[in-house]
Order: sequence, then structure tokens, then C-alpha cells
Amino acid sequence: MKIGDKIPEILGTDAQGNVIKSSDFAGKKLVIYFYPKDNTPGCTAEACSLSEGYGKLLKAGFAIVGVSKDSAASHEKFAAKYNLPFPLIADVDLTLNQVFGVWQQKKMAGRTYMGTVRTTFIADEQGTIIQIINKVNTKDSANQILDLMKD
Repeated sequence: MKIGDKIPEILGTDAQGNVIKSSDFAGKKLVIYFYPKDNTPGCTAEACSLSEGYGKLLKAGFAIVGVSKDSAASHEKFAAKYNLPFPLIADVDLTLNQVFGVWQQKKMAGRTYMGTVRTTFIADEQGTIIQIINKVNTKDSANQILDLMKD
């Protein structure tokens, strides 16, 4: 997906089995952040930053949804452990990763593999992508979003 594209109506299913739709967030700017794996250092830092900045993000008119290929059970434990106030979509079949174009070839320690590239998409109140963050500051993700979206 790129700036100007409409996000899909059905985003996926959260840890409690609820279907998350883009229309659930009508009238709010929606932050959809893709991350590789629950309970890893960078992903935990990013989730905690968004959780800590949640009040400021809400006040600024944002809603947040996290997405990874982890299972609903993994998301449930991760969200409970860090008291995350936003839904996490269990994209186990990689549908949303592929629609957004974040399931890509990666390299680490001389090995090549497919994985989720950490990316944050911001959609406006009508569900149109208005910003994409490719270089996510995991330790200060909430402020990165707020700073980027200042008028």
C-alpha cells in the first residue's frame, strides 16, 4: 500500500476473536503498525511506547491497531503482560501483511528469509493512507507519530 490508497474494510481478527474493521475507527485517524514478533526487544519497546503515549494519541484523534503473524493466544499474553490498551491483529495467514506489502525478504546474520518489515501506516478519518513510517523509532514510536502529524 502507498500514500493515497484506501485501507481494507476487514483488517483481521484480534486476540479475543473480534473482527476488526476499518469502519470501527470512522472519524479517527488510524495507526496500523506492523511488527515482526511478540515479546522480542524491538517489538516490545514499540508496543510499550505506543501504550505509554496512548492518552496523547487518543487526544490527538488517533486509534491504534498492531499487526503481526503471531497467534491470537500469543497476542493475548503479550497484551496482558504489557497492559496494551489497543487491539493486536493475529495475521497468521499473512493476508494483511501481504495487502500492505510488508511481508518481504529480509537478511540477518548472513541468512535470507521472509518476514514482516516493521512499518507504521497512518490513515485519515476516511481510511486513506496519509503517512508511512519505514524507519520506526521503536523506543519513541508514539512521539514519532505525533511529531510527524503536527499540522
